Amino acid sequence: MGPLKAHFQKFLQAEPGRLHFAAHSHHPWPDVTEAAHAQAWKDAAQYADEKWDVVFDEVWPEAQHHVASELGLPDAGTVTFAPNTHAFVLRLLSCLGPRPRVLTTDSEFHSFERQLRRLEEAGAVEAVRVPAEPFHTFPDRLVEASRARRFDLVFFSQVFFNSGAVVGDLTSLVNALPEGPLVAVDGYHGFLAVPTDLSPLHARTFYLGGGYKYAMAGENACFLHVPSGAPARPVDTGWFAAFGALEAPRGGEVAYGPGGIRFAGATFDPTGLYRLNAVMRWRQSVGLTTAESLAHAHRLQRRFLGGLEGTALSGVPLVVPEAEGRGHYLTFRTQKAREWTAQLREARVITDAREDRLRFGFGVYQDSRDVDALLGRLNALT
Repeated sequence: MGPLKAHFQKFLQAEPGRLHFAAHSHHPWPDVTEAAHAQAWKDAAQYADEKWDVVFDEVWPEAQHHVASELGLPDAGTVTFAPNTHAFVLRLLSCLGPRPRVLTTDSEFHSFERQLRRLEEAGAVEAVRVPAEPFHTFPDRLVEASRARRFDLVFFSQVFFNSGAVVGDLTSLVNALPEGPLVAVDGYHGFLAVPTDLSPLHARTFYLGGGYKYAMAGENACFLHVPSGAPARPVDTGWFAAFGALEAPRGGEVAYGPGGIRFAGATFDPTGLYRLNAVMRWRQSVGLTTAESLAHAHRLQRRFLGGLEGTALSGVPLVVPEAEGRGHYLTFRTQKAREWTAQLREARVITDAREDRLRFGFGVYQDSRDVDALLGRLNALT
């Protein structure tokens, strides 16, 4: 695998003076996605209503194959797609019955945490949150909490969004949870960011992810792996979930298609799946693996950390200090996180803050010169 920055020229040249260090948020798209985006338009123009035959006969199955192959899933038919992961969160919650008990963490992304809090306010859900920190004891503490009482859903992130901390051995953690509750892993910061093998967990664990971050495909390309043991008839359902059962007579029990399609929703913009397929084909053509992507990010992180002496960030603690325990981004804990994010934006450095945490993301579209340029612009911090 050679240098990959040259494959992102259309995004990078759109604003040449910008340094984008938010790969954990909106990731730049490789150049191959432009033609894929245009192809979606061409298919809509050529086929009109019949474009859905192309989507479901060609685009959707290819995307299923790519996701399943990356995650070690034995059956690509367990993968379904939606515009965003919030749609899948609602579908999962709809399977749980009245006033379910949910075990989760204090570090879940808004697509889950906001919805859960609002349901708590309405008295519709009872939730217990296990602190993510200290990270090295998190798996044991989650398992201990899961055994303390009965839960209907256990939901946690593979990589915590507000720190970059990686939950290590998913297989051991999930296997240690008691039988009974549904288990869902938010893999949005894990998919194509840290090597992930779901083959030992495919029959029990839901896994959510999408294209906005490390898949480099943008919006409308979120996916859900539906384990074989999942409920057959989620209450929150759209007409796509009937594919494979559309011939069932109306008036009887609501019919669902087989496999993952039963957790699908309704009409959405399929353009994101065209881009996702293009990215996955491109990764294969250049020999980019997830392990290599992570190693590249860690090399850039080390260069960045090695150059902080004399800058405002010198001595500011990392939330996850050890490279082995983090994903593609560095998270600094500082009360100036939001202030410094704004100052960096003025210097055309794109990064972000989560409360008291300043995040710098590293990706395959960057090289050592970008890191050196970033270090040079840290003098903007006061």
